[in-house]
Amino acid sequence: MKIHGAMKKILVVEDNELNLEMLQRRLTRRGFAVTTAQDGQEAIEKTFAENPDLILMDMNLPVLDGWEATRQIKSDEKLKTIPVIALTAHAMSDDEDKALNAGCDDFATKPVDFGRLLEKIEKHLKTGGDRG
Repeated sequence: MKIHGAMKKILVVEDNELNLEMLQRRLTRRGFAVTTAQDGQEAIEKTFAENPDLILMDMNLPVLDGWEATRQIKSDEKLKTIPVIALTAHAMSDDEDKALNAGCDDFATKPVDFGRLLEKIEKHLKTGGDRG
């Protein structure tokens, strides 16, 4: 998907292979450039290396969980403006608060409602401003 002229890159961080493949396939079909990571440490490394326009972050990850990975990404001056949408099977209100307190910009529950997720992605890409 092109917003402001360039194809937007999304980093999908998900340790469940089926969820990862589904999100990657559906986002690619929508015109996004998709890169993936399967744990929190890899998510941090890919964020530094690839500077995505948006991150979909599973919160329950091996090696380093999504909360800590988000905190580390958001603590970096060059990366902190990248919108992070938390993905979690935990739908309690305190889980949403925990994700937002870790630095996530939005929250989506699993199983993923792709239409609603796409709305959130487009909202954050349009309001994310120019990150250069």
